[in-house]
Amino acid sequence: MDTKNMSKDEQIGFHKGSLSTLSKEREELARILSIVEQLMQMHIGALKELGVDLTKQEKQEVPKKKPVEDIL
Repeated sequence: MDTKNMSKDEQIGFHKGSLSTLSKEREELARILSIVEQLMQMHIGALKELGVDLTKQEKQEVPKKKPVEDIL
């Protein structure tokens, strides 16, 4: 959005609205992450009960992800 052609009050409203929306999205993402973590812990527990050693897999090399700055 081109904020250069907006009045100061319009720019303030735009940025406040954007922050409000992003804040709600962040809260929802945190909620989803919490659910995913709970599900993963349930599966980890079930695998441990079945005798699967997950520490061996943890030690395997995981390819590094690109920093977000490189993606943008």
